[in-house]
Amino acid sequence: MADAAGRLTKLAEEVLGARLPVRIRAWDRSEAGPPGAPVLVFRNRRALRRLLFKPGELGLARGWVAGDLDIEGDLYEALDLLAGMIWERPEPAVPPRRAAVLRSLARPEIRAAAREILSLVGLPLPPAPPAEEARPRRGPLHTLRSDRQAISHHYDVGNDFYELVLGPSMVYSCAYWESPQATLEEAQRDKLDLICRKLGLKEGQRLLDVGCGWGSMVLHAARTYGVRAVGITLSEEQAAYARKRVADAGLTDRIEIRVQDYREIRDDPFDAISSIGMAEHVGRDRYAEYASALHALLRPGGRLLNHQIARRPLADEETYRVDEFIDRYVFPDGELSPVGRTTGALEDAGFEVRDVEALREHYALTLRQWVANLERHWDRAARLASPGRARVWRLYMAASALSFERNRIGVNQVLAVRTPESGESGMPLRARDWRA
Repeated sequence: MADAAGRLTKLAEEVLGARLPVRIRAWDRSEAGPPGAPVLVFRNRRALRRLLFKPGELGLARGWVAGDLDIEGDLYEALDLLAGMIWERPEPAVPPRRAAVLRSLARPEIRAAAREILSLVGLPLPPAPPAEEARPRRGPLHTLRSDRQAISHHYDVGNDFYELVLGPSMVYSCAYWESPQATLEEAQRDKLDLICRKLGLKEGQRLLDVGCGWGSMVLHAARTYGVRAVGITLSEEQAAYARKRVADAGLTDRIEIRVQDYREIRDDPFDAISSIGMAEHVGRDRYAEYASALHALLRPGGRLLNHQIARRPLADEETYRVDEFIDRYVFPDGELSPVGRTTGALEDAGFEVRDVEALREHYALTLRQWVANLERHWDRAARLASPGRARVWRLYMAASALSFERNRIGVNQVLAVRTPESGESGMPLRARDWRA
């Protein structure tokens, strides 16, 4: 059948109830859609089968990861245009897929178009998900075992791969941009130093870094502020890399890297705790436990810096669902909370919240730098991980950059104190004077 792109475009517009803002190119080289727009490429019939058997976001994600679907043109522009059609549509009164089917099948011309599309796909069997997809979790979430498995899925994909994406800083969280002209390494150094100053670190103090990644925070704190630090991670690959960095820096007497869950720590109280980009993995049902555990690990007067991505609040919080693409391919079991819920949970655990700094625009800048790094080293990144894994990272980082830019999600540094009964918090009188 000729003109598969035209037929796909017609069917999509009828189902969505709007004109497609992107152009479509099909496997028969036919094209349809607005001239000059980014092109959504259906490389083969399997791409269409994926959408037929998994309509919506997960079908698109599987097609992208497998290489059956691609985008030609500006990736950010394409995702921004598609977001308005797919991810940001108002919820209908009945489930979206069912509403789309009912709306489409009620019209004879759409039934005819659907029959023609089905005739294009060949053997009507569902394609297997790409190897990079995590299986849906069975049993309770956020146990010690399931969290280790989820962390391994995301972080144990090769330290060499992360070196290409993150650059020399090896910091996998939002940088702090004093200027948009700064380098990524400068912005990450400034972020680590800002956290150290907010925590009021002094020589000889004990710091716990929860979710220490590849060790950048504990290394900066020990080198610059003279602290003794413990970094914990659930990733064996991260821990091995961090230990080598610590040894190379000659700081094994000051820094200990452990493969350990925050729920397993039995140390004497710490003077300060940093948790940078880790709390998103905790889960809303475990957040009270997380906040209480960190409160118990701090001495009276000790400070916590919780650096965490936040989503916008919902009118009905019970309707919150984790994004399918993120859950299956990026952060299994990850959950986002509004910043108000985070600060409330910290206060409920006994903390006094002293400062909240929003860094939403900073994360958008950071993600665009990571995408640029990945694209610059694309061939090597695909060899080090897999082509599918590289495509996962490119899509999720580009889409996340847009989400931060459009205020769909944010990121906040929450500074809290385990204020003693005397009420002497040890905080400076002037807000944001972190030099005191």
